[in-house]
Amino acid sequence: MSENYTLPIDSNWTIDDIVTVSAFVDKVLQVYENGVLKVTLLAQYDKFRQVIPSKSEQKQFDRNFEQQTGFSIYRTIKLAQATTKDRIKV
Repeated sequence: MSENYTLPIDSNWTIDDIVTVSAFVDKVLQVYENGVLKVTLLAQYDKFRQVIPSKSEQKQFDRNFEQQTGFSIYRTIKLAQATTKDRIKV
């Protein structure tokens, strides 16, 4: 994505956690740009949930992300879970 945004990074995250969250956010953005394989997106989502296991923290992260980008992680994942297509593009 050509726009800049700031991820809300937790000070307790390791470098690997930051890389994991960044990779997931990148996949979400790819859904809106070029599309991404459903299996890849959902695998990254599972890793994201390991870094941010709390639903309330996930919602807070999503709200912040949506305010900055206009894209919803929640709606993107729900679409991926509901579709029978191999590739997701919005």
